[in-house]
Amino acid sequence: MNLLQNNGIFAVKENNSISLNSVNTNKSSYEKTIKSLPLWWPNIQQNVQTGFNPHVMFPNISNSSFISPFSVIIGNCIIGKFVLAAPTSVCRGDEGSPIFVGDLSNIQDGTILHGLITINDGKNLDNRKYSVDGKLLLGNDTGFSKGYSVYVGYNTSLAHDSMVHGPAWVGNNTFIGMKSIIFNAKVGNNVAVGISSTITDGVHIPDNKFVPPGSVITKQSQADSLPSRIGSSYEKINGYVVTVNAELAKEYKKLGMEKFAQQREDQMEKSMLLQ
Repeated sequence: MNLLQNNGIFAVKENNSISLNSVNTNKSSYEKTIKSLPLWWPNIQQNVQTGFNPHVMFPNISNSSFISPFSVIIGNCIIGKFVLAAPTSVCRGDEGSPIFVGDLSNIQDGTILHGLITINDGKNLDNRKYSVDGKLLLGNDTGFSKGYSVYVGYNTSLAHDSMVHGPAWVGNNTFIGMKSIIFNAKVGNNVAVGISSTITDGVHIPDNKFVPPGSVITKQSQADSLPSRIGSSYEKINGYVVTVNAELAKEYKKLGMEKFAQQREDQMEKSMLLQ
């Protein structure tokens, strides 16, 4: 199934035929614009097989989530319930994998989720995966196969142009501000990260902390001395953002996208049966 969109029109190209779903636009307008569009739009697809990622996987996406036709989801990405993946967001589980995004979280415009390789020449690599509860795993850990290159918890916001690059772990009810970068780091629960911040070099931001805008956190001593989120200018921001994006996901689903979501689910099931 391939999805096309232009000027409010959504189309599926499947078996060399095109079906239309027009939103306040007529068929003749579609026929005028379709000629300028590509004949395919593979925004949700399996990864390719490589030496560092031998398993070909199709994304696992809850049918209650909304994935924009202009969001790209590749490979072993697990997207929970009621998630909004906005236009130009990317979840690329073709290198480090899997990548997990929990229920009611949001992946806003321009956000990138990606990870470093977790396996090399058939050998598990140390410190390249996190467990569900945020433990950084060694390659010989019994839980390595169940770990995540990138883990994003529940009710968490990844704001515009942010990047979470594995190995990385982000907890529940946490806000990652616009243009912020999380790489080789853990960000706890109920944390607010201000815009244009960088968190890296293996640091762990404790629960309930506030990372002021523009911060560069590369030492654990810096992380430990951060102020509380409570009383900060970002204290309540994540609650508002989660509510807004959950409603957006719900309403965008009403734009005739249910049909395409079902076709996508059918294709996913078919792909998994062929593996």
